[in-house]
Amino acid sequence: MPVLNEAGWIVPAIHALAPLRARGHELICIDGGSGDGTLEFCEAHADTVIRSGKGRARQMNAGAASASSGVLLFLHADTSLPERADELVLEALRGGTPRWGCFDVRLSGKPIAFRIIESMMNLRSRITGMVTGDKAMFVSRGLFESVGGYPDLPLMEDIAISRRLRAKARPVHLRQRVTASSRYWEQRGIARCVLRMWKCRLRYYLGADPAALERAYYDSSP
Repeated sequence: MPVLNEAGWIVPAIHALAPLRARGHELICIDGGSGDGTLEFCEAHADTVIRSGKGRARQMNAGAASASSGVLLFLHADTSLPERADELVLEALRGGTPRWGCFDVRLSGKPIAFRIIESMMNLRSRITGMVTGDKAMFVSRGLFESVGGYPDLPLMEDIAISRRLRAKARPVHLRQRVTASSRYWEQRGIARCVLRMWKCRLRYYLGADPAALERAYYDSSP
């Protein structure tokens, strides 16, 4: 779980993972420089805490390197897993071929627009084989290491690793849903955020600098 100033989410996020930890699964939190108490709470309640440079790709690679399991699941602090997530993942990865995958996603907001957005996200992922970070990607350690982990990008690291993994195998899409926070859309406006995401993704495919895309993505100006 990569974290950075997640004081508003980290307490329920870690508490929600208690049943998985009770069944022997390891929770690794990788802090990118929090200054709001996130790090201290993680140090008190996670199995392992790593201090890392800022950037989800860098943080998740550090977590993967520290993990003891042969199966990795990358979870945002504001995303919650469905019941029996561990059993679902292990069943999905069972077999002799390298495998990886994700869950379908549900956004937390109530407006009907979010039902449309999440449906399009799930459909797009199935068609393209691209897995975004809010879908809780899981992967066998061997396959993850074989593609070199996440490219060290400030944005679009999930799309970049999906390309690498898809070259090895198509992802497994579980119909059970994770619930991801819709706070980004709610704070900045649904239509505006959708258009911004589409624009950033198109520019990435056309070869734009990921650092410039990061600035554009998080820019709060009109």
